[in-house]
Amino acid sequence: MGFPGTWMTESESMVYRVVPKCACSTIGQIMYYSDHGAFFDGDIHDATSGLHKWGIDSSQAAITANVAAHRSYAFTCVRNPYTRVLSSFFDKICGIQRNGRRYRGNLVPLLIQKYGIEVGGEDGKQEFDQITSFRRFLLFVRDTIRFRKPMDPDIHWSAMSGHVSTFIVNGGHYDRIIWTEDFNAGMQSVLDAVETPHRVDLDAIPRFNESEGHGPKRAHPVEDYFDDLSMHLMYEVFKKDFRLFRYDFENPGNKMPKGEIDLDEVHAKLGD
Repeated sequence: MGFPGTWMTESESMVYRVVPKCACSTIGQIMYYSDHGAFFDGDIHDATSGLHKWGIDSSQAAITANVAAHRSYAFTCVRNPYTRVLSSFFDKICGIQRNGRRYRGNLVPLLIQKYGIEVGGEDGKQEFDQITSFRRFLLFVRDTIRFRKPMDPDIHWSAMSGHVSTFIVNGGHYDRIIWTEDFNAGMQSVLDAVETPHRVDLDAIPRFNESEGHGPKRAHPVEDYFDDLSMHLMYEVFKKDFRLFRYDFENPGNKMPKGEIDLDEVHAKLGD
């Protein structure tokens, strides 16, 4: 199976397991800058050179050799499950993607037909009942993750623990897992642990939020989107994410983690 979703600097200063919707655009650009002294011109997900990626065939041997021998500092980044799934809804379901089309073609019409959601009209900018539509989307998320119907789960809303685990199961070992909510401190700890060809000043790095502006703005506080049933569904499908990465299931309004991540526990529980 190898190391899907894994990126590595060409200098092999660091290895990163991508978790979608968790600052991956910014992290990728930081990695690219640390090697080249300049940012990639465009969405880093589109880069086919300047950064090793598992999705590039010519990079796979280098990534495999490095990770198997644990030659470089390896890390990933996680995010509060409540805000992550909300972000997926507004970006991927309500938003128009950068190719000018809806995400995954017939996905949104399917959701409109089968789950009765609204997405803000053709351009995603019309008024609609965000809370009702999001809760219906959450039913769809549960169905894809628990029952793989009406489709397999998408990488943007499948559990973070699933993404994180493939790296461990196939022989990788994390040196650090950082939180999106405390990004600068976490990313600085990674940079402090490695040597890069170009120094990175995190305070001067822009946030490369490639999904921003795709869809409507969130009109309500996070906690308003989650009633008792929604919270039950969240726990049903993201229980490991809440527990392993120390997020507060009881209070959707608290985006910050409640304690330190135990790397030994993560490796033990996700390495089966």
